[in-house]
Amino acid sequence: MLDLVDKVLIEDESLRNGLQIEKRLFSVEGKLHFIRGMESCGLRRIQVGSFVHPKWVPQMANTDELLARLEPTPGVTYTALVLNERGLERAIAAGVKHLSMSISASETHSLKNTNKTLAQARAEIVPLIERAVASGIAVRAGIQSALGCGYGGEVPLARVYEIAETYSGLGVSEINIADTAGLGNPRSVAETVAAVRKVIDPTIAISLHLHDTRGLGLANMVAGLQAGVGIFDAALAGLGGCPFVPGAAGNIATEDAVHALSALGVETGIDWRALCDLALEMETILGRRLPGRMAHVVRAT
Repeated sequence: MLDLVDKVLIEDESLRNGLQIEKRLFSVEGKLHFIRGMESCGLRRIQVGSFVHPKWVPQMANTDELLARLEPTPGVTYTALVLNERGLERAIAAGVKHLSMSISASETHSLKNTNKTLAQARAEIVPLIERAVASGIAVRAGIQSALGCGYGGEVPLARVYEIAETYSGLGVSEINIADTAGLGNPRSVAETVAAVRKVIDPTIAISLHLHDTRGLGLANMVAGLQAGVGIFDAALAGLGGCPFVPGAAGNIATEDAVHALSALGVETGIDWRALCDLALEMETILGRRLPGRMAHVVRAT
């Protein structure tokens, strides 16, 4: 018998993590269409974009306008990613109430992704989190490459829980363990979650960001459930990947994750069949088959 949590919150990241490596640019209207579609399917937390320089990530250039035009739906949290002080200033001006901030546990990935050493990244994120919390923003602090680095391989577990311990003292509401390169397996997921939980305030939630690079995404989700995790990131149709990690595949597909959770008797409040329609619509727009599975199962039956 599986010992699982009975209710899960899914954060869909298709409009940020999913689109950031796509060449096709989505208009504000196009993004709003998918936000409303996901809401109608029951999603209650949606990462709508990131406050980054448009030169480096042009797909996120309209995040400010998107939030200005987005009419909030009661019960839905709209979150975004910030990487630096300028991004935080834009987020505060946009009135965002929930933000993700993260650094890598891998020296090589940190240098490739941000051109900063781990020491520099850790020193810079602390005042960033403190300012956001002081501004009344709920902060999810993330640890990228927590389950392995796409360049350097294994990441010391001690480094992961040291970063988590730092976050714990800053007033964050959630700590996100990210398998950025998709190197994790059920055992490493369980061990990492257990190690992090030991060093953080028990009131802080733990969430998992899983990639399906080696086909273990949903297995790792189940391992997370068994470890007591109740928040998972996913992306419509399995979109995503990291431009700074060689061979990294997309996130676990939202519709696949919800289907699996439903089959396990775990409540999400999300209609996975309706999500399949959105996934197929995204495929049509992008003009290629996407990694998610259940949309193709539904279409074939």
